[in-house]
Amino acid sequence: QVQLVESGGGLVQAGDSLRLSCAASRRTFSDRAMGWFRQAPGKEREFVAAISWSGMNTRYLDSMKGRFTISRDNAKNTVYLQMNSLKPEDTAVYYCAATGTRGIYYITAVMSEYNYWGQGTQVTVSS
Repeated sequence: QVQLVESGGGLVQAGDSLRLSCAASRRTFSDRAMGWFRQAPGKEREFVAAISWSGMNTRYLDSMKGRFTISRDNAKNTVYLQMNSLKPEDTAVYYCAATGTRGIYYITAVMSEYNYWGQGTQVTVSS
């Protein structure tokens, strides 16, 4: 069964840090790129970051570069999103997702390429 479970969200103040985790079943995780997306109230879901299975390739939304870091531990079937210097505009539900395409170097920021999704974790940043 395909399963992705996010954790680590919460309420923080502007300037604080959070680390989100996404635990996946081995079947979901194996040889797939992983991505983080977010959806703020009243807005469309948007790409945040992605990482290839090998970990050698990463991709970020431009506004996230330097603040957010995506990483993965394949032995634990877990992907992380380290978020630093959080801003109120980072408030959203954050989702992790796995691509349908398999390949150790494959990576994409295209939402439709992600076939498997978690239920999301709320991140709220107060000013």
